[in-house]
Amino acid sequence: MDEGHPIHYMAVPRGTPVYGSDGVEVGRVVEMLDNRRENIFDGVVFRGSDGRTRFADAPEVARTAERAVTLTIDSDQANQLDTPQRPGRGAGRLKRMFRAR
Repeated sequence: MDEGHPIHYMAVPRGTPVYGSDGVEVGRVVEMLDNRRENIFDGVVFRGSDGRTRFADAPEVARTAERAVTLTIDSDQANQLDTPQRPGRGAGRLKRMFRAR
């Protein structure tokens, strides 16, 4: 699979395919999230082929490229990810960690 060149996470367009570490497509990007105050990548919200919205936290994202987002977890694990609590607001561990301080 040709993912293209690496790009900044905020340049990844909506609808970009998301792949597990095993190369299986698990969904399409809905939104890339960041902590704007701290300028830190928070994760990716994606819609799976089953129509469910899921959230992969930043440590679960291996690479963002022109034509793909690749996760550090395989497709089975990606399909078990939770629905984000508040899409577009950064429901990941990094957001919660910074809020707790």
